[in-house]
Amino acid sequence: MLRFLPLKLGRLYRCLKLLLVVGLFVILLMNTHNLFASFQKNELTDRRFINLNKCPACFGTSWCRKFMNGQVSFETWGRLRFLDVFNVKNVYFAQYGEPREGTRRVVLKRLGSNQELAEIDQKICKRATGRPRCDLIQAMYKTEFARINGDVRLLTPEVVEGWSDLVHCPSQRLLDRVVRRYAETKDSGSFLLKNLKDTERMQLLMTLAFNPEPLVLQSFPSDEGWPFAKYLGACGRVVAVNYVGEELWSFYNAPWEKRVDLARQLMDIAEQLTNNDFDFALYLLDVSFDNFAVGPRDGKVIVVDAENVLVADKRLIKQNKPENYDVWYESRFEECDREACLSFSKDSLCSRVTVDHNYYAVCQNLLSRYATWRGTTGGLLHDPPAHLAKDGQLDALLDECTKPKKRYGRFQAAKELREYLTQLAAASSSAAASIAQQIQQTEEEQLWRNGGRRLEEKKKKKKRQQTVWMTTLTEHTHHQCNLFPRTMLLMQIWLPVTCGECFAFVPA
Repeated sequence: MLRFLPLKLGRLYRCLKLLLVVGLFVILLMNTHNLFASFQKNELTDRRFINLNKCPACFGTSWCRKFMNGQVSFETWGRLRFLDVFNVKNVYFAQYGEPREGTRRVVLKRLGSNQELAEIDQKICKRATGRPRCDLIQAMYKTEFARINGDVRLLTPEVVEGWSDLVHCPSQRLLDRVVRRYAETKDSGSFLLKNLKDTERMQLLMTLAFNPEPLVLQSFPSDEGWPFAKYLGACGRVVAVNYVGEELWSFYNAPWEKRVDLARQLMDIAEQLTNNDFDFALYLLDVSFDNFAVGPRDGKVIVVDAENVLVADKRLIKQNKPENYDVWYESRFEECDREACLSFSKDSLCSRVTVDHNYYAVCQNLLSRYATWRGTTGGLLHDPPAHLAKDGQLDALLDECTKPKKRYGRFQAAKELREYLTQLAAASSSAAASIAQQIQQTEEEQLWRNGGRRLEEKKKKKKRQQTVWMTTLTEHTHHQCNLFPRTMLLMQIWLPVTCGECFAFVPA
């Protein structure tokens, strides 16, 4: 009986695959009209599709002219609306074109699932009218988003504290930075709320409460060296950011040298976000392979999902001196059945100056043997070369960074791990450069040998041609000397060498 069990499971698997194919075919037939319409129409010019009709309950309008002019269009698969059922995060790839600059790839985000967007509409309506459905535009003017009007000079921590991870423990310095760098206004550069229009203030607060990712990208821009994707603009409830490259997961089985370089960059990101000249600690609360991408040209690792970033102002912590503020905070490792899970206390992140959370998050969820993602284990640094596995230093540092055995051991392990990965990356680069140099030298030597052989063959060919020419000329001269001996005597002046053999036939 057990012998036939695999056969039955195999048949069941084939039947399920057949049902899936048939189901997709039926869905395709049912949406045939919509399929052709999707290819013919640019839906990003439709105000209702991008929810521009819901503003100011939206994320901005700075890119609306580009959307309405048709400068932004979905790529092929993004135009098929029946595939939206698989696109839970509402993230699309599109092409953006400028007349003089050509086209480039961008990423469009709705900043939430359809259910989450519907829930925020219901919350706005309930707060304004007590009912789940209402005129959203009118309701926005009756919420807390509208109460902060032009009479309020500054956006203060008391008003927005706890709205999202970005402002879980905001300082005035952070909020001034957010308002001053807000990109969805023409008059950016001022931290005063009165310089924003009513609709712009509501859009800012709406974004801050629903999904602050655009504000993180604006406040800590890539142009200043922060490891985030570049924010481009918004229209309605669609935000455009720069396309970075393939997600980090695509490099899970890349060559060892490439993975070492990526791991080094990830540890550098953890260090930069933890300790920087601005005294802002940016803690990544959601760390997975999908939240990072790698540039195709420079190979640079970038954070592409910044929704869950908690920002703590170290200057404020040092100034207020909460209890145990100067005691190092060490994140605690906990076993978890889910993928990419982390253990942390937001209150501790907000009240300590020295925190190891980012090192812990990168080591546990990306690099070490504890990292699990899409059914795989082992992390980005899985299967190291035999000599490194035998040495054991890499595994020891990764284990200490993830699950430290010593008190505050993660801080030292993270430092040593960064240095060790830098050495490995440098050694790999040197080895690659040496191999490339050897290949180049070999090619040059081969070219030189081939060139020398060609030159020798060319000389031999020229010598053969000269020999043939001399032989032909000598035979011709003998013939002329036999016919005209007296004449050839007069030509001794002109042909003393060539006809030297002919002079024997000339009478004395």
